[in-house]
Amino acid sequence: MAEMRAAESGPALLLRDFVNTLDVERGVDRLGTPGELAHWLEDRGLVAGPARATGQDLAAAVTLREGLRAAMLAHHSPAAGPPPAELEGVLERLPLRISLAAGRPVLVPAGSGVAAGLAVGEAAGTAAAADGTWPRLKVCRQDTCLWAFLDTSKNRSRAWCSMRVCGNRTKTRAYRARRRAAAPRAQGS
Repeated sequence: MAEMRAAESGPALLLRDFVNTLDVERGVDRLGTPGELAHWLEDRGLVAGPARATGQDLAAAVTLREGLRAAMLAHHSPAAGPPPAELEGVLERLPLRISLAAGRPVLVPAGSGVAAGLAVGEAAGTAAAADGTWPRLKVCRQDTCLWAFLDTSKNRSRAWCSMRVCGNRTKTRAYRARRRAAAPRAQGS
């Protein structure tokens, strides 16, 4: 139960929200410009004061976001492969250090600015792994959606962001495909 309480706030939700800055279904990217990236980081308190992001920062953020999306999509399958190589490259460049100020080792950004704000996301991944929520971070299996969510189901089997929307769409398509496949057989009888 402590795992689920930790999931209600904290690192898992930060990662989910970061991945969801791109609404695949609507084609809306809340990190479309360096300024929007800086604003997103400021709004969440991940950078101190006004931040200035560059095109390079934006490219790193998008690579980080899409790499995290791919890793979360892989959580649906126990045979998930390694994360994309581009993600590893971005993670290598983010400034992190270990702090003992909290009484236990914790990853914290080294320095300030946009790269340090993105490093908070990297540290959130480690924190989510430590509190058990990392494998519960998933992406909707509906390829037109790909919305990140936290799977709070008891058996960790949730596949869609919403059963009412994406789950229903998927099941309706499968039903219609079965009906179409059965129709020629029924006519030939």
